[in-house]
Amino acid sequence: MQSAHARRLVSLLSRLPGVGEKTAQRYLLFLLTAERELSDDLGRELSFLREHLVPCARCGNIAEVVGSGPSLCDICTDNKRDSRILCIVARVHDLISIERAGSMRGRYFVLGKLLSPLEGVGPEDLPIAALVARVREEKVEEVIVATPPSVDGEATALLIKRELGGTGVAISRIASGV
Repeated sequence: MQSAHARRLVSLLSRLPGVGEKTAQRYLLFLLTAERELSDDLGRELSFLREHLVPCARCGNIAEVVGSGPSLCDICTDNKRDSRILCIVARVHDLISIERAGSMRGRYFVLGKLLSPLEGVGPEDLPIAALVARVREEKVEEVIVATPPSVDGEATALLIKRELGGTGVAISRIASGV
């Protein structure tokens, strides 16, 4: 694979999480031998990615841009969801995992990151004020903290518990391990 275009594409693909150089090469070879429609569709969707998908204005999940108002995700606009229950997750992929399990009937709040002193992420870098405001405004009764069972996840859970302590909301921690 000596082509400059091929090397550039392999370099870009290998920057994706979980994709090394060999996997990127396999993707490139697959796209070159697959029906042209696949690579054309993929390229078109990737070129419009940032214009059509944005973080949900309420929870931080992925939302499709519709009109000029704030973009809300399918979960936030689902009237069958229990708005009294709020599950706090670190990242969107955590939300997707919980949704795949099918047991969450409430709504979500995506932090975007965890407390991490080693990476320079402090309490002021988390959207805690927005979380507290949402809990109060939407009259949330139960908060489920679903941060990972890591040092950073536990520290973030403790911060959330402390900050929501004066709201009167019931706070629980998602179970982990056996």
